Amino acid sequence: MDLSNDKISIVISQGSLEGVYPGLIMANGARAEGMEANLFFTFFGLDAIHKKHQEHIKVATVGNPALHVPTWAGGLPGVSSAMTQVMEHKMEKLDIPSIPEFVELISDTGAGLYACKASVDLFGMDKSDFIEGVDDIITVGEFYEMAHGGHIVFT
Repeated sequence: MDLSNDKISIVISQGSLEGVYPGLIMANGARAEGMEANLFFTFFGLDAIHKKHQEHIKVATVGNPALHVPTWAGGLPGVSSAMTQVMEHKMEKLDIPSIPEFVELISDTGAGLYACKASVDLFGMDKSDFIEGVDDIITVGEFYEMAHGGHIVFT
């Protein structure tokens, strides 16, 4: 199947390990299939492209039913860090890159990286807060224009 004329735009809105990786994996897969891919980072998903936060994204342990850990236990000091280390170790064994490496790899393939203007303004940020690979800070309307004719996926 020829997917080279297809386009996907992925919204990353969560700032947890399990909130960021699905969008990165999907964008990487799209680029590998020759598809145009654009990532739109909004709200806490901005951490994935933020210079100071990108390397400190953790697994969300409170209120995450898929972990099968009681909410109260997930809130204990060190639980999130420990679960993050376990996940990172498992991903390393599978040769899945860290978030900073993955974002750079995807950017290097020609995928677009965009920050949501409303979220950037809400959190008092500007372009200097983000990594080099971020193409621009855009409005939702600009994102829709870019996504037009393709698929939008919200992770």
